[in-house]
Amino acid sequence: MSKNNKKKIDTKKLVIVISKGTLDMAYPPLILATSAAAMGMEVDLYFTFWGLDLLNKNKINSIKMAPVGNPGLPMPNIVGMIPGMTNMATSMMKGRIKKYWPTIPKMMKSAKDAGVRIHACSPTMGLMKVNEKELIPEVNDIIGASTYLDLAIDADVSLFI
Repeated sequence: MSKNNKKKIDTKKLVIVISKGTLDMAYPPLILATSAAAMGMEVDLYFTFWGLDLLNKNKINSIKMAPVGNPGLPMPNIVGMIPGMTNMATSMMKGRIKKYWPTIPKMMKSAKDAGVRIHACSPTMGLMKVNEKELIPEVNDIIGASTYLDLAIDADVSLFI
């Protein structure tokens, strides 16, 4: 067996489906992806449904924190319904996050630079009326469910976020 074949067999693979496009749901898959890539793993990220907003250059810089229905926030759920609370929660969370991680666009670039493959879901693009020109340059390709399943079938770790 050649050295290249052995390396390929020993390489671990992580596949993550990102289905949510809020600030608090954007960071976990990006942190896991960049960490896994730094550990030498192959990493594929498949963005579908609201997660596709994280690949949309018209939306990526305005991703918000959802205070309504978020049990992790230290306030009663009803408070999140007050006008301006979404912006306040987003600002608060961004202030805390910047002490630990870069912005979402910078995390995407870091992931891509580390070898993470970024895939947009083609059926979701149709559903959400997103065209290819709206995608950030870090996107590797546009794929459907069957191609995603081909990626995931051999994964050592597969996550749905």
